[in-house]
Amino acid sequence: MGITISPWMMAFLMLMTGFAGFVDSAAGGGGLISLPAYLFAGLPPHYTYATNKFSAACGTTFATANFFKSGAINVKVGVLAAIGSFAGSALGAHIVLLLSDEMLRTMMFIILPVAAVIILWQRNLPDENRDDGTLDLKKILLALAIGFGIGLYDGVMGPGTGTFAIIAFTTLMGFDLRTANGNGKVLNLASNYASLFTYLMNGLVVFHIGIPCAISNILGNLLGSHFALKKGARFIRPMMLVVLVLLLGKLISDAVL
Repeated sequence: MGITISPWMMAFLMLMTGFAGFVDSAAGGGGLISLPAYLFAGLPPHYTYATNKFSAACGTTFATANFFKSGAINVKVGVLAAIGSFAGSALGAHIVLLLSDEMLRTMMFIILPVAAVIILWQRNLPDENRDDGTLDLKKILLALAIGFGIGLYDGVMGPGTGTFAIIAFTTLMGFDLRTANGNGKVLNLASNYASLFTYLMNGLVVFHIGIPCAISNILGNLLGSHFALKKGARFIRPMMLVVLVLLLGKLISDAVL
């Protein structure tokens, strides 16, 4: 499918995907910015999902590396969650391929209000790390379940994935915001590549648009992860509230349109 956009629209997309990477690396939710931007640029929904996944996967790779180098990841839990996430996201991406454009839009309208309520309800997350460092069967199964559930959501929808990961790792497993964010990056990285592989196999990634956007997304992720690692919860918590505002804004705009 030949998809072309104007230079001005390309510049707009690069700006928005760069901002999306900044937000996503700090608190998740970058898809709330980039997905509408791709749709606004004129990409059909399936191509939007695929191209957005390509640029997001590139950016998340660099953010994950930053968190890993800073020791802000529980590697065992992160890897377990990534395994579950990879399976869930691959399944979710295959589901997307079976749905019509209209169904995808309807699903976004239904799911985003639920996402907004969850993030609003869990906005007061703990700053201290309550994890005791052990890894028993319960924690293994919980990490796998968190990964699979969030990966499935990421494969089907995407917006707010990193935010939900932070909420899950803090409330269910006792991690502080900084480590929960790092674990979420590993989970999100696996889900991104699982979905991306499916989209690549079906020729849905628009590379001449996705590559410039991937570059801007990488820069945004590097900057956002730097601030998240340096300032911790003081920076992550306000950024999560930004994601909430974006979710509510998307809900209102969908209702009006």
